[in-house]
Amino acid sequence: MDIFSLFTLLGGLAFFLYGMNVMSTGLEKMVGGKLEHVLKSMTSNKFKSLALGAAITIAIQSSSAMTVMLVGLVNSGIMELSQTVGVIMGSSIGTTLTAWILSAAGIQSESFLLRMLKPESFSPLVALVGILLVMAHKEGKKRDIGTILLGFSILMTGMTFMSASVSPLADMPFFQELLVMFKNPLMGILLGTIVTGIIQSSAASIGILQSLSMTGSITCGMAIPIITGLNIGTCITGLLSSIGANKNAKRVVAVSIYFKVLGTAICLSVFYLLDAVFRFEFVNSPIGTLGIAVVHTLFNVINTFILLPFSKQLEKLAKITIREKNTKEELLDERLLLSPAFAIVECRNLAVRMAKTARDSMLAAIGLIDAYDAKIAESVTEMENEIDLYEDKLGTYLVKLSSKNLSRSDSNEAAELLHAIGDFERIGDHAVNILRVAQEIDDKKLRFSETAQRELVVITKAIVDILSLTVEAFEKEDSALASRVEPLEQVIDGLKLELKNRHIRRLQEGRCTIELGFVLTDLLTNYERVSDHCSNIAVTVIQIKDSVMDTHGYLNEVKTGGGQEFTQAFDAYRETYKLPEHSQPKEEGGEDWESRQESLFPAS
Repeated sequence: MDIFSLFTLLGGLAFFLYGMNVMSTGLEKMVGGKLEHVLKSMTSNKFKSLALGAAITIAIQSSSAMTVMLVGLVNSGIMELSQTVGVIMGSSIGTTLTAWILSAAGIQSESFLLRMLKPESFSPLVALVGILLVMAHKEGKKRDIGTILLGFSILMTGMTFMSASVSPLADMPFFQELLVMFKNPLMGILLGTIVTGIIQSSAASIGILQSLSMTGSITCGMAIPIITGLNIGTCITGLLSSIGANKNAKRVVAVSIYFKVLGTAICLSVFYLLDAVFRFEFVNSPIGTLGIAVVHTLFNVINTFILLPFSKQLEKLAKITIREKNTKEELLDERLLLSPAFAIVECRNLAVRMAKTARDSMLAAIGLIDAYDAKIAESVTEMENEIDLYEDKLGTYLVKLSSKNLSRSDSNEAAELLHAIGDFERIGDHAVNILRVAQEIDDKKLRFSETAQRELVVITKAIVDILSLTVEAFEKEDSALASRVEPLEQVIDGLKLELKNRHIRRLQEGRCTIELGFVLTDLLTNYERVSDHCSNIAVTVIQIKDSVMDTHGYLNEVKTGGGQEFTQAFDAYRETYKLPEHSQPKEEGGEDWESRQESLFPAS
């Protein structure tokens, strides 16, 4: 083996790592967001967590990425430490799939079918199909599938390069002498840990070991401790990612380390004890690529089922180890940017929290108009500060996320969220404006006429309903619900205009004051603008399905063209939010202002 063989080995490793990255990115773009939803909903049971961890790791082809993702989710307060233990164990099983795929490189046969199973035989065809899909489709799932196939073929090409570069080692005396060192189990564990820690990929470490095994110089006794060591080495990535995280996030890494180290200690102790008693003949026999895949899988499966019943004890051990003072949880953890499909879902979750906070602040502010309360007023201000923080964090995070390699649907969702959070922030601002109106009414002891009060109840009810409808449509991503917002917004515009006209008539007749007119105008203006923002949000929910974000164009089309569904909804809303007649002191049925207020804002 000369310097050029070393170059080939390093080049093969580069191809392998790049192919793994391309393949895992493509897989994540296809299924990452869906799996993230399942991840949080199925972690209450340790067996479900186990299966889920294995499934997600198979999908993204990286147990290290899985650990980093868990650190980010726990650091953001989205998941609890107890929910991650089973997932960590499951991911160690899921990562063994790569070794089985790579083991096909060791197939030796003259049969056409068996030869086609060798990566060097079928990976060129996989690459051809992949590049055709990528060239034929600019975006979408078919392009993602093509990317996955290309990544897989590059990975296999790297494996072939590594195998070819190490084949001369079998005849080198120096290599034979070097291998004697690794007959010591502790040296084997150390080697596996260091190599994996350096290249940050247990799959690549397994690939190198499988390449070396093709020389016939690696025995089963050498391979077993090296394999356990490379499993420990995967913890390095998580350890690095936990720097700066809060204590619970660091405990995730501690659980992962304890799981791998204790599993190695238990499994190797039992193995060498049994070997001392029964003298296993296979220990000194050469091991092939398939044998390495078997050992890798057996270690992770046995380790998991030994320690799974003690998951709570692992959690307690991590808590004993990590004792420093708690740090503030991040709303959105930067670590999740490594998994864009998962990060976009967390942005959606935080945006929903922002939407609900904006709605609650508006409802609280509206309630102050009739009965001012200093504590509630303070809570409205606090909610506004919270909404501003949400917008700042989400806006910055989404800009960073938009620069990543996102799928078409994730890119569209990022655009939708960037549009929506601005409108929710403005709704929070209008809640503070209404709070100031309520404060002015209370300070100056103002009171609207009974007629004006009855009219305000109608438009207030419409504002409460459009807010609730908008937030529900946004949370559920329901375009059918969102389509009902615009007709109601049109009705609210009409109500505002009619209420201003009625106020002018009362002013002319001397039944109202200019001071009350200013207050009423401020209130109606804020109401109308809130409904406008609700309309904008609803449009983003509707148009995101068609990847079109021309909000004003869509609204102009709706307002000018309408349509039967729009017209029917508009007529129904106009009937529901019908203003009382001018001359009637009470509405039909005898329900007065106080009764309507009680139904709108029931006493807590």
